[in-house]
Amino acid sequence: MVGVTWTDPALHVPGAIEVRTRSVESGQWSRWMLLDGDSGQGEGGAARGGTEPAWVGASNGVEARVRSGVSTSAGLPAGLRLDMVDPGSGKATGMEPAAFAVDESGEPTPTDSPSDSGEPTQSTTPPETPAGSVPPTEPPVSEQPTAPTPPTPTPSTSTLPPSPSASATHSSVPTVSVPPAPPSTAPQPPITSRAGWGADESISPEEPGYLPGGKIKAVVVHHTAESNAYTCADGPAVVRGIYAYHVQQLGWKDVGYNFLVDKCGTIYEGRKGGIDRPVLGAHAYGFNTETTGISVLGTYTDAAPPHTAMASVARIAAWKLGQYGVDPAGTTTLTAGDSGLNYFGKTWAEGAQLSFPVIHGHRDGYNTQCPGNAFYAQLGTIRSWTAGPVTGLAIKSITGAGVSGTTYYTKAPITVTWSATTPVSLISKYELLVDGKVGATAAGTATSAKATLAVGSHKISVRAVHQSGKTTTTAAATVVAETTAPTFTTKPALALRTGTVNTTTVPLTLSWKATDNAVLKEVRLTAPVSATYGPTTYSAAHTAKSGVATTWSMTAYDRAGNTGAASIAGTPTILQETSAARSGTWTTKSSTSYLGGKSYSSSSKSASLTWTFTGKSAAWVVSRASTSGQAYVYVDGVKTATVDLKSSTTKYRDAIWTKSWTTSAKHIIKIVVVGTSGRPAITTDGLVYLR
Repeated sequence: MVGVTWTDPALHVPGAIEVRTRSVESGQWSRWMLLDGDSGQGEGGAARGGTEPAWVGASNGVEARVRSGVSTSAGLPAGLRLDMVDPGSGKATGMEPAAFAVDESGEPTPTDSPSDSGEPTQSTTPPETPAGSVPPTEPPVSEQPTAPTPPTPTPSTSTLPPSPSASATHSSVPTVSVPPAPPSTAPQPPITSRAGWGADESISPEEPGYLPGGKIKAVVVHHTAESNAYTCADGPAVVRGIYAYHVQQLGWKDVGYNFLVDKCGTIYEGRKGGIDRPVLGAHAYGFNTETTGISVLGTYTDAAPPHTAMASVARIAAWKLGQYGVDPAGTTTLTAGDSGLNYFGKTWAEGAQLSFPVIHGHRDGYNTQCPGNAFYAQLGTIRSWTAGPVTGLAIKSITGAGVSGTTYYTKAPITVTWSATTPVSLISKYELLVDGKVGATAAGTATSAKATLAVGSHKISVRAVHQSGKTTTTAAATVVAETTAPTFTTKPALALRTGTVNTTTVPLTLSWKATDNAVLKEVRLTAPVSATYGPTTYSAAHTAKSGVATTWSMTAYDRAGNTGAASIAGTPTILQETSAARSGTWTTKSSTSYLGGKSYSSSSKSASLTWTFTGKSAAWVVSRASTSGQAYVYVDGVKTATVDLKSSTTKYRDAIWTKSWTTSAKHIIKIVVVGTSGRPAITTDGLVYLR
């Protein structure tokens, strides 16, 4: 970790302060990193002013450059120093530069070697620039031999009960008046103690201070304005580095923030004094005495912190504000401890009464970019998550049920799935409501629950309980539980239809009608082939093999999943023309295009063929051409049709006429040649009937 400090702790540097480092692992130099030119915390008795520190990872070279922001070097602060922190030991050093460089175009090339002793000096103050001369545009380059990094202490969770002790790490017996630790309306989140992140208590022996009024009125949100490239495992080391920098370089008595949060959501105890007490921090100049400060490790100017980190900010804010009955979504009035200017240009005098959102950004009370543009834009979300109720709650699906329009139907237990935008860590529980009463309870981490419904119509909704106790309930969905199976009000039936006939495919029509007392979903044909039909489809064209008994099985489904079944069996049978009783003159014709290889043809008026069978459907099969004539059809002695066989295209084995009955019975079909003028001939290929 590196930072740049200067002599006057009250000085704000208007120019640009940048650093870049050389990685131990890769040997490559990093990009230039812009440091916030003012730590802006306002610790009384601070020894030096300085930038925010920057986490750079294990490095063995550093380059820094400072531009005054004005036309001459007079704008540079006195006593500029580059400070480096090894978070493994928590020690900070000011190192003697290895060289000064002028070329800004390329990588720094040290002109001298660092001391072989590896022992850094305690200050790095560049030589003063003679009056009237141009200061070097390239900063000093400092290098240090790489030393083994001590093991990182394992983070632990502070679980101490409320006590007068300063914190989870008892650095001294307090002599200051310790305020009480009131209970909170929100649960305490897991917090890694100072011992857990490896605080060296020997470097900050002073006793903690507490808010004069003993009450936290607001939460100030910060970012630490450093690299986001650290890993979750690096979190404790980053916190140690900030601690060492604040204490050893800036001369503060402890780390400035009350709490720190890494990008992975781990919360760290900051300034000592007791996590459950109103500890006086050094994080918001002029407003430290009425606030607590939470800082997220990293820079969040272009992108907001991950949701896990923001959720942790909301959890710690809810817990601390809940101790004092402060509404996280409200506003509060703070008294300015000094005159000031904020990021938006607003000024005030010492003692001014200023209104702030209870949860606000550092920039609202100080002229700094902190907590970064992207993070600042998310503070409304942080307030919403902290205060409750749960947001974005909606039912996503109801499984175990079918839906028609907006109504669900079920015959068995249902599973209701939901989603919400509030992080699960801020949700106490979910309740599945059936007709307004709790039917099931699920944890705040859950996204679904099951319910078994009594027969009838029900209103189903989901209620989310925020950790604050506030509730949100989804719009109700209508779910009808019913167990009545659909029925076939018209049983499946078979009938021959027109079309081409051969021994393997006889065209027929399957018909049915199914209904349900609720909502019919579909009808499925399961044998001899598979097909699915909508609730308003009542027939379908199929084919069957001649001479083979076939069972047609159907199942009706309603939206609840209830089923009803029905079936019909039938055997298509071909009667050749030779089996008919003949009158008049008929000529036998042979061709592979005919059924059985033969057919009868006649041009004689009144010549006839008669078939007798027992069945429930019949189809007359003919050959057709442009010169084909007409025939009369008699059914059981009654003339029922005049059929014209004429066709613009030649057709063989064409079922041209059909007749069906509701039940199977004995019937007589007779065809008679009309003797049509100019085209008297007809050719018949037999009769098909269904039994």
